Amino acid sequence: MKLKSYLWPAIGLAAVGFSVWLLYHELRGISLEDVGEGMAAIPLHRWLLAGLSSVVAYIALAGYDHIALTHLGRKIPFGFITISSFTTYALSHNIGGSVLSGAVIRYRAYASKGLSGQEVGVLVALCSFTFVLGAALLSALLLILEPHVLDRFVDLPPIPAGRVTGVAILGLIALYIFGSWLHLKPLRIGSLQIHYPRLPIVARQMIIGPVELMAAAAIIYFALPVAGNPGYFVVLGVFVISFSAALISHAPGGLGVLEIVFLAGLSDMDQAAVLAALLVFRLFYLIIPLILALFVVVVFERSQFQRG
Repeated sequence: MKLKSYLWPAIGLAAVGFSVWLLYHELRGISLEDVGEGMAAIPLHRWLLAGLSSVVAYIALAGYDHIALTHLGRKIPFGFITISSFTTYALSHNIGGSVLSGAVIRYRAYASKGLSGQEVGVLVALCSFTFVLGAALLSALLLILEPHVLDRFVDLPPIPAGRVTGVAILGLIALYIFGSWLHLKPLRIGSLQIHYPRLPIVARQMIIGPVELMAAAAIIYFALPVAGNPGYFVVLGVFVISFSAALISHAPGGLGVLEIVFLAGLSDMDQAAVLAALLVFRLFYLIIPLILALFVVVVFERSQFQRG
């Protein structure tokens, strides 16, 4: 257990170090003044649209917990779920190792409402799966509708092969939906029963996951300059790849990993402007939510202490 507790933080820090080194070599010709000018060039209305996109993204993130708790048959006040989800994602996105850190934060919150450790485990697993499902669905649609996105990263086989891959992913998603329609029996692991999500739950998963990713990508899209902007769906495709890489790396806040992958995906744009847009994303999606989440944690822990 001690090894596991140190392994993922070590991997995350190593990913940050390597990515920062790559960024240093990639951006040696860009000054802080260039980035500052890029941020100053963003019109006010696009700042407001980026901020609104962040709000939509966090509302969708709260939907992950609402879906999971509905699946578990647990009735918890709507406001408590929303605040708990917001705090969980705001902290875990910044800490890194989002599954593990999110599990700890959720357990602390939902245990106060009577959920067992097993139930919190199922909740965390379902929330993570909803994200993966949303990312897979968007990736499949992008492979079919915008197959050129992947060409920005690697040389791939002809476009029809990419579209076939997209159709294959949709086929796997269709099997998941079909399994729900069949009402498969619960999976038993010791005393734990894992029930297959019902069709209404699956339908909500299909909506909320893509909405969250699309809103998060919109933060960067609105912060990018109009000149040379490849369009929302290309930005969305680059974002899904870079955000997924940042999560897999377990780097705190995806620091460095998100930037290096995103800059590679938009290498044909002014790199200072792209970096400025990524800083706007970090401000709205990570920094401001982190500050608010820390305030929520202080209030929550104070109320628990007074009850104790």
